Amino acid sequence: MKNKLHFRTIVISDLHLGTKGSKAKEVTNFLKQYKCRKLILNGDIIDGWQLKKYGTWKKKHTAFFKTVLKMMDDHDTKVIYLRGNHDDFLDQIMPLKLGKQFQIRKDYILKSGGKRFYITHGDIFDSITTHMKWLAYLGDVGYTFLLWVNKLYNHYRSWQGLPYYSLSQVVKQRVKAAVSYISDFEEKLTELARSRNCDGIICGHIHQPAIRQMGDVIYMNSGDWVESLSALVEDYNGNWSLIYYNEEANTSKEPTISEFFGQKGRLAQVS
Repeated sequence: MKNKLHFRTIVISDLHLGTKGSKAKEVTNFLKQYKCRKLILNGDIIDGWQLKKYGTWKKKHTAFFKTVLKMMDDHDTKVIYLRGNHDDFLDQIMPLKLGKQFQIRKDYILKSGGKRFYITHGDIFDSITTHMKWLAYLGDVGYTFLLWVNKLYNHYRSWQGLPYYSLSQVVKQRVKAAVSYISDFEEKLTELARSRNCDGIICGHIHQPAIRQMGDVIYMNSGDWVESLSALVEDYNGNWSLIYYNEEANTSKEPTISEFFGQKGRLAQVS
């Protein structure tokens, strides 16, 4: 049996379990490959918005949590579940701590390689989701429709022998307003890290995996498990990297840190 890789910390976010677009099976397979001391579920793990309307909970969604419980049981993994905007139903019970291994909370400060990282889902600075929820729901419907179109389009591309193509990512990157929003989001999150006397910020929310230095603050985003299929991992020397799951090979690609170093396959030195 292939040896599992070991990490000190794994951070995943935006699984959106309960929706058709969620890659529940893939993220479960990903966690089965690795052992870690600490697993941080950084928001939008369960999509309460869509479950209230037209989402469905399936066995593969339950399988994810069974895998997490097995990690806790077999490897003594500590699990920290941070609330996101799509799983805002957790507001009713948090903060919640169950024993020494599981807790649900709003945010978290992680010590890594002599540095402090403030971890939050990221919707705290999203005025649409915090003050205009009806517009956020409308945007959610549009994003779901775009994913449906994207799925049909990629079935056609697969039949033609062409690689996967993300329509939603192209839209986000080419629409000026979206680019401006992402840039503003990153800047506000780095300011938040400074206000908490932290050296870095770890977030999710915008489905844009990244590791980059922004002034004196290290900005890291774990991406999502709808399209990016990415996770942030920390080794035992305090080095961080992004890992992308390879659906076809049913494994994970080598870490790609092009945003931080301008080249592939090198770990982000944050210690």
